[in-house]
Amino acid sequence: VVNYSDLLEKVEKCKKNIEVRQNPDKFNKGNIKERHILICGGPGCKASNADNILRAFNEEISRLNLENDIKVIMTGCFGFCAKGPVIEIMPDRVFYIKVTEEDVKEIIESHILEGRVVDRLLYENEETKERIKIKEEIPFYRKQVKIALKNCGVIDPENMEDALAVGAYTALGKV
Repeated sequence: VVNYSDLLEKVEKCKKNIEVRQNPDKFNKGNIKERHILICGGPGCKASNADNILRAFNEEISRLNLENDIKVIMTGCFGFCAKGPVIEIMPDRVFYIKVTEEDVKEIIESHILEGRVVDRLLYENEETKERIKIKEEIPFYRKQVKIALKNCGVIDPENMEDALAVGAYTALGKV
């Protein structure tokens, strides 16, 4: 990147890489093969073996030769530490809680390959006993309006292209 227009061009390219995460409703879930598995990389989930879950997903995806269709991303904190490790599958918007390494194969086989949600890993509403699959419909998240933390749980905070995709560094072109 040599100048501001180069930076903006790079930002646009990077946006395409995370579009399935930022705008999941744009994608026809029935026909799309691409999936992004977002794993919470916050301290609580990391302490509950999120790194091993990431490794298990990558191994299973590699074993099944699905690397071109499925990306596994360690994101920033989702904020729901008490239910961690948590993951979200995009563009399906399915949110799984208390995921273990042992759950990975079932998630890949049932959810990714067969399109069947793994109900036992969904959040259960304490009052209604209803299983909730979309994070934003869980009471903990329902009234939250994320501003400064809107990209937590969406991007890999250690990935420069993810940062560029959400506009990082573009203000430098204005100084």
